[in-house]
Amino acid sequence: MKRKIITTADGSKTIQIEDWNEQYHSIHGAVQEAYHVFIKHGLSLFRDQQLSILEIGFGTGLNALITLVESEKLGLDIAYKGVEAYPVLPEELEQLNYSGALDAKDFEQHFFNMHQTSWEQSHPISANFSLIKQQIDFKEISDVNLFDLIYFDAFGARVQPELWTEEVFAIMFKALKKDGVLVTYSAKGSVRRAMQAVGFVVERLPGPPGKREMLRALKVS
Repeated sequence: MKRKIITTADGSKTIQIEDWNEQYHSIHGAVQEAYHVFIKHGLSLFRDQQLSILEIGFGTGLNALITLVESEKLGLDIAYKGVEAYPVLPEELEQLNYSGALDAKDFEQHFFNMHQTSWEQSHPISANFSLIKQQIDFKEISDVNLFDLIYFDAFGARVQPELWTEEVFAIMFKALKKDGVLVTYSAKGSVRRAMQAVGFVVERLPGPPGKREMLRALKVS
């Protein structure tokens, strides 16, 4: 499918899939969305501990980079797993300039290291952040009671409805530890009902720019 780099409303860039009219991040602000959904309502719930994170849709690596930057402020030692069926191309990464958009030039090499490391093996990215990438379909995830936090950042239900089903959220529920948290930019009623059907307790929260609401799901049993 044809892809191009576009600039979002906050000045940061993302990748657009033209055939779908779908972006990897919000056109209202890629960095703003990532901070609001995954950091403010996800990562910031945790302090001064070891943390295991699963990202559904590793994509450009923006969420992983921001998590690395913020983890040092929060005193977190993070084991991060990013699942991505269709990796971003090196020539696309060079155009994104996320370290510049984040005013985090000291992390630029960390960002490229994330993408250059081999798949299926854990690699140290910094003293407090390790990364393993898996190139598999989301439905192939078999982890059980492993993660404290899930970033659910798949393409939207409009273009890939099969990723927002009870079947997929049951896999997410199993992958989380008790009291684990899943955050996503979506606020669709069908998504909330699918989460609830597999056992999640779901909260509606204020959404990022351009969206009225988002969802946070808790595994309380």
